[in-house]
Amino acid sequence: MKKGDERALPEGRLEERFEEKYAAYSHGEALAEASRCLYCVDAPCMRACPTHIDIATFIKKIASGNLAGSAKTILSANLLGASCARVCPVEVLCEGSCVYVAWGRTPIAIGRLQRHAMDHGASPELLTKKPDSGRSVGLIGAGPASLACAGTLALLGHRAVIYEKSAVPGGLNTSGVAPYKMDAQTALAEVDFIRALGVEIQTGKEVGRNLSAGELLERHDAIFLGIGLGPDSRLIAPGADGPGVHGAVDWIARMKLDPKHSLEGVTRAAVIGGGNTAIDAARELRGLGVPDVKLVYRRGEAEMSGYEHEWNEAKQEGVVLVSNALVSEVVRTGKRVNALALVRAEAGNPTDQRLDPLPVDLVLVATGQAKLRDLAALFHGVQLDSKGRISADSSTGQTGNPRVFTGGDAMNGGKEVVNAAAEGQNAARAIDALLAAR
Repeated sequence: MKKGDERALPEGRLEERFEEKYAAYSHGEALAEASRCLYCVDAPCMRACPTHIDIATFIKKIASGNLAGSAKTILSANLLGASCARVCPVEVLCEGSCVYVAWGRTPIAIGRLQRHAMDHGASPELLTKKPDSGRSVGLIGAGPASLACAGTLALLGHRAVIYEKSAVPGGLNTSGVAPYKMDAQTALAEVDFIRALGVEIQTGKEVGRNLSAGELLERHDAIFLGIGLGPDSRLIAPGADGPGVHGAVDWIARMKLDPKHSLEGVTRAAVIGGGNTAIDAARELRGLGVPDVKLVYRRGEAEMSGYEHEWNEAKQEGVVLVSNALVSEVVRTGKRVNALALVRAEAGNPTDQRLDPLPVDLVLVATGQAKLRDLAALFHGVQLDSKGRISADSSTGQTGNPRVFTGGDAMNGGKEVVNAAAEGQNAARAIDALLAAR
């Protein structure tokens, strides 16, 4: 699955400065690595994958030179196999479960092998479509959950139409993934792959603005809500509103997509938070040449929710943790940010103890994202849980409205791309069963 020029993004984007964390395998390297696989009978790697790709089989096919067959094995379980090969936290999923780990040896490089198969063997022609059913499904949001759901529906013979409010589809795969893992153009190549299965994507379409829930329910036999999460949480402190303080997700999107986005004059940056988004943002700032990058977290290092292997790499790259600290004020000179006033935190809560001010030029806030409660409420019968997630059957994605399904971050609160793919595909099969029974 290679990059195309059909929907090329403008040049000059900051993300273009990054090199890939792991270079693509040559055919010889892939063959040598695939030959290490033991083809385990119980395949613990397969059980650890949320989409349950038959990993041993796809690797065996690489070893035999059958790249198309390898890609078909991957795609039969996960239509987003190309992006998952690059962005999955394999260290805690398939590779972390490899039998070699228990023996104290280097696990099979499953992610890199999956990328090799997808880059060189994947094509829409590998997948068989059922005859046209005459039914249609509308999908809200063009992120991973909707893409996986729509592609599966198209293969099952249904018309799948995705409505995306942004000009660029792909969701966080396009706008949020760290560029050293996957750049935006690669994400758009996968979007084009899903389009090639027969999926229609309409951009600039926002429910509640130029599209109504009622209209969609009349137009389609079923609806899938792949709406993800909302805006970044705000930093609540005096001086926080204004230039120089940004939500991390929004900043990352502009860094990846907007050629006018700049870091001119930024030599000292702070990222607020301790999760994966915070770690990614801090590593991206260092990778773009910001010499002084601090991670400000309200608890201790051991309590950070981000992946340990990602944080270890961030430290090696020069990111410094300011632990057990909370921002009490963003100090400005005129409109420009020049420092963060900090207080010591205990168990995540502020105390009266002041810490030394932290000089900064830029602040990124990565303390979570809002839930899209208002959008979900537009669909009658769709309910939310106490955390603002859409309530749905975990195995089918069916909500309180039997014609409305969901998956991805809107349902799980913010997990991995592979979880979104699994939930989207599960919902597609449940929608197919619903339409067959009507």
